Amino acid sequence: MAYMTEQPHILIVDDDKQLCELLQDFLGQFAYRITTACNTQQAEKILQKSNIDLMVLDVMMPGEDGLSFCRRLRETSGVPVIILSAMGEEADRIVGLEIGADDYLAKPFSPRELLARVKALLRRSSGELQAAEHLSSRLAVLPDIKFLDWKIDLNKHC
Repeated sequence: MAYMTEQPHILIVDDDKQLCELLQDFLGQFAYRITTACNTQQAEKILQKSNIDLMVLDVMMPGEDGLSFCRRLRETSGVPVIILSAMGEEADRIVGLEIGADDYLAKPFSPRELLARVKALLRRSSGELQAAEHLSSRLAVLPDIKFLDWKIDLNKHC
């Protein structure tokens, strides 16, 4: 997961350029840095070069679809993903969440609702990062843990 900067970086992946521009303008008003990609190949290149704090991902795109990309992404990354899709049936939402999306929003949607979901996911992912860093720093001050005839060296992880 990317370290949260003062201005969270959101990647919008959608082949609808007009929607990308609208979301970029809308979310940009709320101190988010926005990058857009019109397909999963562009998104993959951006992910390799940039620290992305959250991704908004369309399902139906030419080439690789968003669900396949999300499934592949989950093998190597924990970046939070909100799926946007015209496929809004319960089964579609369940599939999206089961393959690794953190949230699913059916089109048409309210930009204010998307903003609320973005804020919630960033808040939660930032909190998880801070909790992990806090736990890591607490463990670093413990030299060894001993019980019975066993000793755990936290620095050597054994």
